[in-house]
Amino acid sequence: MVSKRRDSKYRSGPSTNWLKAKCYSVDEYDLLGVEREAGKPAFALLADRATGRYVGSAFINPGRAIRERLWRRVQEQAGPAPKGMKRPATQWVKPGIIGRVKHLRGEEDLRHASLQDFREENHANTHKGE
Repeated sequence: MVSKRRDSKYRSGPSTNWLKAKCYSVDEYDLLGVEREAGKPAFALLADRATGRYVGSAFINPGRAIRERLWRRVQEQAGPAPKGMKRPATQWVKPGIIGRVKHLRGEEDLRHASLQDFREENHANTHKGE
C-alpha cells in the first residue's frame, strides 16, 4: 500500500512525502526441501498444502536452535526430488514437515518470505478409519 501527503505532488526518487507499507500474512506450507550453498543464506522450498503446487522459497532466519533442529529433521526425512524440480544444492524431504511462513500478503506465490518455524504433520489424524 502506498500513501502520500494530500498536498504533495508526484516526483520520481526518494521522498519523505510518500510512505510504502507492506502487509504480511503468516501461513503454513509443505516443506519440499532446503537449499543450502556455502556462503549463501539457506532457503526452504515450499508447496501449497491443498494443491501441492510449488509456491516459492522462504529465507530461513529463525534462531540457531530452530535452524539446527530443521536441518536434523531434513537429514532424517531425506527423499527424492519432486517431479520436474532440479535444484542441485537442495536436500529434498519426504512429505510431512509443515513450515510456518511469514510472506507478503495478496500474492499468488511467496514474496519477501521467511520461515518462522516448522512442525511435523500429525500422522495419527491423516489415516482415517485406521
